[in-house]
Amino acid sequence: MAQNKNEWASKVFGLIRAGNAGAAMAQIKVAPTVGDLQRLQVLVKGLPNTKENRQLATVVEEELALLSAPRLHRAP
Repeated sequence: MAQNKNEWASKVFGLIRAGNAGAAMAQIKVAPTVGDLQRLQVLVKGLPNTKENRQLATVVEEELALLSAPRLHRAP
């Protein structure tokens, strides 16, 4: 069964839109792939420029950098 590639990003973005930034940040820290984080990054960039949204964007950028590092990966 093939999964929709945007499913994870959409679910995390739903948490953000619902105002549950803490849960969204926890999910960002365990993102399955770099591609998922990149899709979420695009969605987060479209949010209004508030302090909380800037913090979320920073968390996404940091995790993207960590997950992109050649020696770090998440087990499937």
